[in-house]
Amino acid sequence: MTRIKRGVQKRARRKKIIKRAKGYISHRKTNFRAAMEAVMHAGKHAIRGRKEKKRNFRRLWNIRINAGARELGLSYSKLLGELKKQNVAINRKMLAELAATRPDVFKQIVDQVK
Repeated sequence: MTRIKRGVQKRARRKKIIKRAKGYISHRKTNFRAAMEAVMHAGKHAIRGRKEKKRNFRRLWNIRINAGARELGLSYSKLLGELKKQNVAINRKMLAELAATRPDVFKQIVDQVK
């Protein structure tokens, strides 16, 4: 059999990991083994962070809608319950945006629900 040398592929694979570890502290950015470990852990944390971001934004939207609704004499749950009953198809993100930036439009939606 012929001899196969893997120097180019090996270097490319290692450079890719080292490049992803850029900005890490100490030997975690230069030593391949340490960089590999750090990059794997960072990947796990990044996945978790993307999931948490969705949760955090939904909580923020709920808080904003509740604050806007209470100013107009309704609670968050009653407002959303009435919106669902009347088949008003507007999501929490848009409701929160209206409550925060366009209170006049939000007031019209609440008045329509009452």
